[in-house]
Amino acid sequence: MNDDLKQSFLSVFEASLDAQLRAVRRLRKGETAAPQPSRRSSLSQIDMAYDVLKKARAPLHVSDLLARIKTSFSVAVDRESLVSSLSKKVTRGDRFLRTAKNTFGLRPEAR
Repeated sequence: MNDDLKQSFLSVFEASLDAQLRAVRRLRKGETAAPQPSRRSSLSQIDMAYDVLKKARAPLHVSDLLARIKTSFSVAVDRESLVSSLSKKVTRGDRFLRTAKNTFGLRPEAR
């Protein structure tokens, strides 16, 4: 199995198990109301990257992209995960383009 695909499957499986564990712990405590969603849960890594690139109005190297995501959203994003996700979007022609090695920008129609 391709390493990127394997990592994607494992990430999805881990997120699912994490959500199930949180639900069990809430039930044990007797909580009936769902906790307020955090800002992090409302935006994916791709959405955060899109927002940062849109504000930058220019392609950014992944290191700059990660630093700006950390500053804007107070979230540490895994470098390999972000590069993998952005590369897949580039391949599909979805919003992003690669201007140089590990440098991503927005397609003109996505701005």
